[in-house]
Amino acid sequence: MSEALTRSETEHLLTTQAIREKASAVFERTVQGAGEFTYDADRLQPTVEFVLKVIQEKYPAGDIPFHSRWGHFRAGQVDRSAWLEAKLAGVDRLERARVKLDLVITSVLLDAGAGALWSYSERETGKSFNRSEGLGVASYHMFMAGAMSGDGEPMRADVDGLKRVTGHELERHFQVSDKNPLLGVSGRLSLLNGLSAAVSDRTRFKDGRPGNILDYLMEKHGEEIPATGILSAVLGGFGSIWPGRLSANGINLGDVWRHSTLGLIPLHKLSQWMTYSLIEPILGAGCNVTGVENLTGLAEYRNGGLMVDMELIEPKDDSVFIVKQKPGSDVIIEWRALTVHLLDLIGVEVQKALGKTPEQFPLAKVLEGGTWWAGRKIANSIRANGEPPLAIESDGTVF
Repeated sequence: MSEALTRSETEHLLTTQAIREKASAVFERTVQGAGEFTYDADRLQPTVEFVLKVIQEKYPAGDIPFHSRWGHFRAGQVDRSAWLEAKLAGVDRLERARVKLDLVITSVLLDAGAGALWSYSERETGKSFNRSEGLGVASYHMFMAGAMSGDGEPMRADVDGLKRVTGHELERHFQVSDKNPLLGVSGRLSLLNGLSAAVSDRTRFKDGRPGNILDYLMEKHGEEIPATGILSAVLGGFGSIWPGRLSANGINLGDVWRHSTLGLIPLHKLSQWMTYSLIEPILGAGCNVTGVENLTGLAEYRNGGLMVDMELIEPKDDSVFIVKQKPGSDVIIEWRALTVHLLDLIGVEVQKALGKTPEQFPLAKVLEGGTWWAGRKIANSIRANGEPPLAIESDGTVF
């Protein structure tokens, strides 16, 4: 569906400023008693304290990395990124970074919720993983096997390889079966195939590889790359892959939704998750990434689940706990927008408690240190299999 917007309005929707503006509008409306949720300000401090407790448990030494896909490549206390590094010995640092970007970009696109029944058994370690860790480990091995490269070359993703990936091959690499079902296989496949079309744009991806985003960023910014510049490159370079939802001026708006009262609400969860995940390889290329604190929190079900399970927000209609809701429904749009705003509030309090500035402890660390893990911890204590509190109809491209 095409939206009647000016070019400047369209470009604004693709910024973190727009995400925060709309999230704030949803929050203010909620505080005034309108909308799908109620807000209990008295629950903010207990939520902050719970997050701080989880940070202490998870990272007692305080050495918290950015929230990114790289943590999942280290699932089960196995550092698969070190395996990759060993295989890249002797390769120059820019090409090492491109390989890592090929890996992490494809892996992020395969990262939407797996469902409670799926798991992945890793032959190399004999360990089994589910949810995000399982998806990360499975996608790592799929990439290392050369399933995303045109000539089957390991450790590479390119336009030809991504185009040829089939649903059957994806299911094989992710060990999908009737007894091991994975949600949203077709949605994940469409993103990989769509990525092939995106990287065929040689003005952005000179060799037809996702990892060429590094070359594009360095050409544009040099070795001082703003985090919002990475997000802009992600939205501009990969925006075409998202399912046909809303567009304006010939631009696919991606994770932007039309609320019945508040109009267009941008969230850009996967694009920001990807942006966070690109930082480590870009740093490894010898570049400096600035302004990470300008990115927002992620509007996904672990962070959002924390807000509901801590009773910071509560849906007015209890049926949303039972009846599956579409991502474009008002209740899910508001839940996600409120999550973004509340993460900002929680982030400020966590930074104060730790004596850190936003630059020293950006939301990328608040998420990794506390809110994401806190959301998982409380979900596991309340519901079997740790499912999100609200029932979501996932297509493999949002959550």
